[in-house]
Amino acid sequence: MGHHGWQGNPPGTEDEARRRIVEAATACIDRSGLPRTSLSDVAAEAGVTRQTVYRYFPSLTDILSAVALARVEEFAERMERHLASFGSAAEVAVESVVFGVRTVPGEPHLGLLLQAGETDFFTTAVTSPESFSLGARILRNVPVDWAGAGVTTDDDLRGLAEILMRLFISFLQHPSTPALTDDQLRALVRRWIGPALRG
Repeated sequence: MGHHGWQGNPPGTEDEARRRIVEAATACIDRSGLPRTSLSDVAAEAGVTRQTVYRYFPSLTDILSAVALARVEEFAERMERHLASFGSAAEVAVESVVFGVRTVPGEPHLGLLLQAGETDFFTTAVTSPESFSLGARILRNVPVDWAGAGVTTDDDLRGLAEILMRLFISFLQHPSTPALTDDQLRALVRRWIGPALRG
């Protein structure tokens, strides 16, 4: 690993280098906004050359993805707390879609990829096996009777998480015209997902 730059304090590991570049990108975006943030800005903030940034992230899009994913855990915790207030598996499934559709675009970091128009890259990140496992973990931690709803195995829970996440991505990328209200979105998802979750 190169030791040039880094404001005189080179990282000790590759992971630390990546983390510091992500932190630099976050600072640039918070200060100037996404449209005014360039890879050169990120390099200057981190105290390195553009070539050093490219060594860890092939493009600005890859950096944006890393910024967004660094905030996923906190977002997952908020979603889990929100879903805990619903009493049935069907309602939890419905509300997970509504929460995702309504929350992600307004998130200063999670919404980055949507704002950047990098929908294919966003889809790839959210539909990764890791994302589905995270979705399953969120659902598993919500205190409802999953077994009573027919969700009896880890594979079932992961499959449900995948369907719900793909559904919420579709609503984000291709919103209805005219736009659905929260109640209309709930009714639509409940009508077609609810029957699959008996009880």
